[in-house]
Amino acid sequence: MSRSQPIRAARGMRDILPEQRALWRRVEMAGEAAASSYGYEEIEVPIIEPAALIERVGGDTDVVRKEIYRLQGHGDASGEREGLLALRPEATAGVVRAYFQGGLNQLSQPVRLTTTGPMFRHDRPQAGRYRQFYQFDLEVIGDPSPAYDAEVIEVSRQWLSSLGLSGVSLVLNSIGDGRCRPAYLQKLREYYRPLKRRLHHDCQRRLEANPLRLLDCKEEQCQPFKAAAPRITDHLCQPCAEAFAEVRSLLDLAAIEYRLDAHLVRGLDYYTRTVFEFEHAALGGAQNALGGGGRYDGLAAALGYPDTPAVGFAGGIDRVVLGLPESNGDGPAQLWVLPVERGLEAEAARVGRLCRAELPAVVDFSRRSLSAKMRAAGRAGSRWVAIMAADEAQRQAVQLRDMRSGDQREVPWDQLAVVIAGSLSS
Repeated sequence: MSRSQPIRAARGMRDILPEQRALWRRVEMAGEAAASSYGYEEIEVPIIEPAALIERVGGDTDVVRKEIYRLQGHGDASGEREGLLALRPEATAGVVRAYFQGGLNQLSQPVRLTTTGPMFRHDRPQAGRYRQFYQFDLEVIGDPSPAYDAEVIEVSRQWLSSLGLSGVSLVLNSIGDGRCRPAYLQKLREYYRPLKRRLHHDCQRRLEANPLRLLDCKEEQCQPFKAAAPRITDHLCQPCAEAFAEVRSLLDLAAIEYRLDAHLVRGLDYYTRTVFEFEHAALGGAQNALGGGGRYDGLAAALGYPDTPAVGFAGGIDRVVLGLPESNGDGPAQLWVLPVERGLEAEAARVGRLCRAELPAVVDFSRRSLSAKMRAAGRAGSRWVAIMAADEAQRQAVQLRDMRSGDQREVPWDQLAVVIAGSLSS
């Protein structure tokens, strides 16, 4: 690359600029509030994990075959080399590892955990899908009750509804478990084998190794064959059928609407029984999922730990932000202090400090004209501006203007926060 050519972000990566970051924080805070209200505790797990953590549970999936960012470990002072590392493509496997490694399995069960942060997949970039993306994650580990499946769905739904999202629908299915799914997979293979040459090349490969993924295929040439494919819900064993019926009953009692979809599966191999997904009609196309999850009773054993039941959800913050309604709320600072002339920097700074005990405040020290400062405050979403001239500064007062109504009056410095708070409550 030429030295004169500016360096841009890597393909599939992007910056989240201040204006959009405010929306992201709103989404994150809504997730924190929803999880906390149901008793979930926050956990942080590393962005970098042993590659084996993902490879062992990923099986024949695109995540493992194509999308993992692998890192070669370095040797330490003793000459011992680290194994292959990976940037995490999802949080669940790392949370389960931490659950055992940190001794959370010794606590009263189940353990409810939540985390939010970046994930990484070397996927083809498109709208709402980036190679570094962000998820809000819920996990309930240590109890097999279907009631926790319903609870995770309820918390996820509360997160999305609290953001004012409309047009969101819940899709539900059961994919059975190790007792009933093998026989079903054999029926699925028998159905698709005569069609193999007409399938997309990825589905031809998946047919023997992971036939469940054929139901999740988005390729147009594979769509006509799904309707007549055997349905997993017609082949559930009695325990799986009863568990699915209980999940549905609990959702009905909670007045949570859902649509059954026998083609809904999950992309990773450790899921069992309940799977679900939240879709947003406004996003359209194959990338309309805001998030999904399900029960993954087989994950702990796949990682080398004792069999442990669990259920979880991961929501895509990138896509949720895309679906948010236009916000008419205030910007990050409700008050901008605008000195009219030079030489009032110290007085303006003091007003800013007085106000920040009660509300965010910005002081515009620039040499722009007052009208330019007013426009900047308006673009930033400020509700009030405090206009400071020299004669008013001598009286320790400002002209406080409501940017919405246009009302303006003189207010002493030490009364600004009180007056603004009064206006907010009225």
